[in-house]
Amino acid sequence: MSFFDGIEIAGSGMKAQRLRMNIISANIANADSVKTKEGGPYRRRDVVFEAKEYPKFSDILKEVKVADVVRDDTPPKLKYDPHNPLANKDGYIAYPNINPVVEMTNLIDAMRTYQANVSVVDSAKQMAQSALSVLRG
Repeated sequence: MSFFDGIEIAGSGMKAQRLRMNIISANIANADSVKTKEGGPYRRRDVVFEAKEYPKFSDILKEVKVADVVRDDTPPKLKYDPHNPLANKDGYIAYPNINPVVEMTNLIDAMRTYQANVSVVDSAKQMAQSALSVLRG
C-alpha cells in the first residue's frame, strides 16, 4: 500500500458519503411532497454501498463504491383530508413514508463518516509535510 492509497481511499469514501448526504437531504426536503412528476407521493431513496470479497487483506482497502441508489417502495402514509383536491375518492392523501428522526440520524452518521475521511486526508498531508521537513534538514 503506497502513501497515496490512503488519500485515494479516503477520497472515495468522501465522495460516497457526499452522495449519501445529498440523497438524505432530498428525502428530508420532500417529506411533505404529495405529488411528483411520476405521480403519487415522493418515494424515499437510500444509497447502497457495494460489498466485495477480496483474496488478500491489503485488497480490502481499495475504494468505497456506491452500488445503487434504491427507491423505498413501502406504502405511503395516508392522511384524511377530504377537502384537499389531491385527496383520493375516500378523502385520503398519500404522504411519503419518511421519518425525519431516522433521516436526521442517517445524516449525522454520513456527516461523521465524511469527517473521518477528511481527518485521514489531513493526517496524510501532515505526514507528507513532516517527511519533507525531515528531508530539508
